[in-house]
Amino acid sequence: MRICLRRREFIAGLGGAAAVQSLGAYGQAPKLPVIGFLSDGPPRLLATYIAAFRDGIVALGYVEGRNMAITYRSAQGNSDQLGTLADDLVRSQVQLIVASGGVVSAKAATKATASIPILFVSGFDPVDLGLVASLNKPGGNATGVSLFSTELVPKRLELLYALGPRIQKVGVLLNPASGTPDIEAREALAVARLKGYQIALFEASTASGIDAAFILAAEQHVSAFLITGSPFFSRQRAQRS
Repeated sequence: MRICLRRREFIAGLGGAAAVQSLGAYGQAPKLPVIGFLSDGPPRLLATYIAAFRDGIVALGYVEGRNMAITYRSAQGNSDQLGTLADDLVRSQVQLIVASGGVVSAKAATKATASIPILFVSGFDPVDLGLVASLNKPGGNATGVSLFSTELVPKRLELLYALGPRIQKVGVLLNPASGTPDIEAREALAVARLKGYQIALFEASTASGIDAAFILAAEQHVSAFLITGSPFFSRQRAQRS
């Protein structure tokens, strides 16, 4: 995991906003600085991550409702709505946008504003995606954490074949709405050519699409599935196909 989070700037930004807001007219309640939380998935499925985020800002001295506020915008699994939601946060003049739910949220936020700080979490190289200029000097207004999960695709395929020596063909499930299916497909095909693996690519961005992909995979005699790193697939992990 590589981190390009500028902690000092994050603290200074919120602290400065809190100081300015506290200079309101006498007798008026000070307006709290607001963090905009932008998510692709339903908030109820992100409860653990939201709780961890709250714990993190508490460690920095910020308590929701006391010296800062959080406003939530969720696309409810419909990533096409993220741009509109990000624009809404910008109009609301939030002091920070936390882009949760993968690359699509981060891209929507960076497209909506070039001035409001953006904090993202990505499973891909943020430089390759154009989110930051470099890892050590992100530049611009976006920064965050990258898990570089794409680089694990070759190793995951190797593990599948090692665990199942009788596997003949592996299906790779991609989410075309994730914003990164081409990158994941490229990595999978590259290792397949190098190792001589038989793989088949399938796409799904809905629950019914997952069912259809598994039906098609069975017809193509796929022995195992590699599920790529998409927040949508994580939300559907209990689905039976």
